[in-house]
Amino acid sequence: MKKILIILTMACWVAGINRTATAQETKVSADSIYYIVEEMPVYPGGEEALKTFIIENIRYPEEAVTKRISGKVYVTFVIDENGKVVDAKIARSVDPLLDKEALRVVKSMPDWTPGKNKGVKVKVSFTMPVQFALN
Repeated sequence: MKKILIILTMACWVAGINRTATAQETKVSADSIYYIVEEMPVYPGGEEALKTFIIENIRYPEEAVTKRISGKVYVTFVIDENGKVVDAKIARSVDPLLDKEALRVVKSMPDWTPGKNKGVKVKVSFTMPVQFALN
């Protein structure tokens, strides 16, 4: 059986600026979705624990192995003010088989420590690349 290598590229978090506080804004809205905040959400155990979770839980779809499908799927999701993963969706697709698996694993992540802006827990958006590679 061929070994299958699945790589999570954590160093490539894609972040943008959306509705972040300007010098004139003093009120933080818990309803807004932020991309950069003063205290970013934290996965339980940190980045290494997140990598381990992805590696241990992702399963390369057998049909994708047979068809030799590989590539990097980008999943966008929000960590809400309670630390829950919500609104997970594919930002950049490779193939429906890989997309479905990347989404499944992201949606199954445990609760994070929520992000804060000006001391208020807020929703923070992330885009995470998940690399599927055949060895």
